[in-house]
Amino acid sequence: MRLTDAVEDYLLLWILLSVGVGVALPRLSVITRASTLILAVMIGSISLTLSVEQFRRIDVRTLGLVLAGHVTMPFVAFGVARGLGLSAHLTVGFVILGAVTPELVTPVMTELAGGDTALSTTALVAIGVGSAGFVPAVLSLLVGEIDVPTAPIVEQLLVAVVAPILVAIGARARFPDRVARYDASYPAVSALMVILVIGGVTAANATVIRSNASLLVDVGIGAVALNGVGYLSGYLLGYSAPRPTRIASMLSVGMRDFAVAAALVVAAGLPPIASVPAVAFGVVEMVTSAGLARLLKRR
Repeated sequence: MRLTDAVEDYLLLWILLSVGVGVALPRLSVITRASTLILAVMIGSISLTLSVEQFRRIDVRTLGLVLAGHVTMPFVAFGVARGLGLSAHLTVGFVILGAVTPELVTPVMTELAGGDTALSTTALVAIGVGSAGFVPAVLSLLVGEIDVPTAPIVEQLLVAVVAPILVAIGARARFPDRVARYDASYPAVSALMVILVIGGVTAANATVIRSNASLLVDVGIGAVALNGVGYLSGYLLGYSAPRPTRIASMLSVGMRDFAVAAALVVAAGLPPIASVPAVAFGVVEMVTSAGLARLLKRR
């Protein structure tokens, strides 16, 4: 087995191990100092797999349905956090989690589930480019009473999300053969960055995690609720569409990029505890998406 296969095939195991190491070794929080670079590499590497041809086959109406589902997610996240009575900073963490891009591996999961990969890929790029305006706007609307520094968030989104996406797609369009030569490695590089981010933000929250088990239970319940409502919303939005479109819609809305959310929290200078929802969601999402992909593929 190649190293890249070991990273991708056992990503959930590596994430769980990363969380465990982070709790045991708080000093690893030093990783978060490189959050911008890690995020840029994570986004850029997976974006190198995207080609312009993938975007030409998409029906605008079906893409609009997925985008509509995405817009609802930060509001769902806000409702979940308030319903559980979570603190202000945990609420901010949930809202950021709901507002960021779909998980970077959504197209992969969509392909494994027999869905419309081109649709999930296009939604990922469109939401990623639009996130620089959407995320700060939603934060101002939902948690405006909390002092959330939106300027650093916009800066991080532009530098570490939007720019890498555009540069990577441009590079593949300009040098298709050269870039495609390493297609098998890009997802593994992105997955490795996810593991680093989750380990770093877990280490930064090690004290809170060790001393407050009830908090983790509440956040875990919130993560399950947000993930489940997202899947259901995406399914209902694509209910009348062909099955592949419905699958892509369900996964694109239900899967949130927890690593991007965690890195944004750190880069914006928010208290580390605001990244706990992203860590919990990451574990939940990896389990549910893998299970759904297998179930849907069998059917």
